[in-house]
Amino acid sequence: MKFANKRQEKRENGVIMQDRQLDNSTVADRLIAAHDGDVALLYIYLRRKGGADLEQAAWDLCRTMQEIQSAREKLQRMGLWDGAAPAPPPAAEEAPRREPYPLPADELPSYTARDIAGMAASDASFASVCEEAVRVKGRQLSSSELGILAGIYNYLALPAEVIFMLLNYCLGRAEERQPGSRPSFRTIQQEAFHWANLEILTIEQADDYIRRQKERSSAVGRIQRLLGLSDRKLTAPERRNINAWLDMGFGDEAINLAYERTVYNLGSFKWPYMNKILQSWHSAGLHDRQAIEEKDGRRRPARPAASAQSGESRNVDVNQLREILENI
Repeated sequence: MKFANKRQEKRENGVIMQDRQLDNSTVADRLIAAHDGDVALLYIYLRRKGGADLEQAAWDLCRTMQEIQSAREKLQRMGLWDGAAPAPPPAAEEAPRREPYPLPADELPSYTARDIAGMAASDASFASVCEEAVRVKGRQLSSSELGILAGIYNYLALPAEVIFMLLNYCLGRAEERQPGSRPSFRTIQQEAFHWANLEILTIEQADDYIRRQKERSSAVGRIQRLLGLSDRKLTAPERRNINAWLDMGFGDEAINLAYERTVYNLGSFKWPYMNKILQSWHSAGLHDRQAIEEKDGRRRPARPAASAQSGESRNVDVNQLREILENI
């Protein structure tokens, strides 16, 4: 891919130096230039916690593995992580000379109006992409929006037919959130980078990706109804939690079992408690209800019978109390 080759050239020219220690000011500049909160958050987490356990980072930061992996890859491209925890910055007197940094990982180069007009006049495929984008947006495009399209087509090197599918995929997602709404070009640009990084370069690959995204959206909807939250939209952290459970390989029945145990033990649904249950099952390699009940077969404790005499104190069953505490 064109953009991959350009990134490789930048690495070879020494622009991105993963083995060089950077001062705090340089690190801060690069994180700000990335325009990505997940990247900054993951960097801070790795500096604070050490190690490179991305799965634990996903849990602690309430992010999906896909979001954490994407942030990790961006940190690597930015020269801020080489696979281990970021090294502490050197002392001020040892700080290296600051060097120029290339475009942030999710930014496109600039195109002049003349560049765009020349592309549209000489390349019928790009001209058709512009026409489809006008249809998707429902209006004429600004010069900056046309520049984004030019970058997606020329810099990311996505084929025209794939860009058609990308535009309509973004339109469909916008309409799902709010009927009649249109996707922003910032959203289209971010999704284009995502597709480029996944190397979605054919209609078949785009079809497969869209199908899997629809299946995931359907699965999230089922879990939302299971949790009794179908009367409102999920918040972003709630959606991330559900996606994390699905990423770990849990199906509806296992998630329903975790929900039942959460409600029984606490009397109501609590996200952190249910997260801990599913995390413990995942660590034990238990992902379906039958395996969970066989190997983690804690049954709901029987409620003690009411005393026959009013005011008579009830005896505490130590074994039942221990089982309840273990389930917390």
